Parts: sequence; C-alpha cells; structure tokens
Amino acid sequence: MFLSVKKVGSLAAFVVSALAFSHAVCPIDEVHIQGRVDHPPINARVRVVLIYGQHVVGESSDIAIDRNEFRLAVDFLTQSRKPIVNGSFEKCKRRPTSVIVSLIDSDTHEYDRAVFDFVRDFTRADRTVWVLRPEVLLRGRAFTENGGQ
Repeated sequence: MFLSVKKVGSLAAFVVSALAFSHAVCPIDEVHIQGRVDHPPINARVRVVLIYGQHVVGESSDIAIDRNEFRLAVDFLTQSRKPIVNGSFEKCKRRPTSVIVSLIDSDTHEYDRAVFDFVRDFTRADRTVWVLRPEVLLRGRAFTENGGQ
C-alpha cells in the first residue's frame, strides 16, 4: 500500500510541474495598414491606434512617410482574460473594434483621419495577420488649407 501512495505522489508532483512549464500562451496578432498621402506636410507621420470595446485605447504605432506612401504593422495581444491556473483557461479572442489612422506632424497636429471598423474592413491574411482591405488615403496641408477641397 505504501508503494502505491508513493507512486501516486510522484505522479501528482510530475503532473503539477509539467503544467507549470507547459501552459498555453495566446498569440500576438498584427494589423497591417498601407496607403498614401496627398500633399504631406514636412516631417509628417502616420499614426495608427487600435481601439477596443468601450472606447478603450490600445496599441499604437507611427511611421514617417516615404515618397507619399506608408506601410505599418501594429502588434496586439489576443489574450482577453487572465489565466486561471498557470495559463490554463485563458481566452485568446481579443480583437480591436476599430482602427484609427491619422496624419500628424511633429507637434501632433492632426491633418486628416480615417476610422475603420475591424470586422468590416479587415481580412485575415494568415493565422496572426489582419490586413486592411481598402488602401488608406490621407490628405495633408493643401487639402486642409483649402477648406477640404
């Protein structure tokens, strides 16, 4: 009887230690945005901000404009609930509800903005990459100085 209790104890210790080191981790997904800028201001940048439910501001990134074009990827964690025990039972379904793409200058003055619905405007390119379907067009200084014409 003592041997079987010892074996059960060893087995339990092995299972607990295996669970501690082999927990699942939610993937990190990427949002890919590309587009162009008409009449970009000097030192202009494009900023992308991910928005989650209840208007919670999430991850963001910005990039300088190259020849009136831009390409930008923003990583986001898909974990929507904290793990209960060592990574077990976590949910990996967190997604932005919308994505804001803005044309800004070095003083963060905003020249133009486009807002995209995540469900409607993005497609999944592979397991972890989401791509904006329409190309973004942002308008710079000439557009805003002429009253939007």
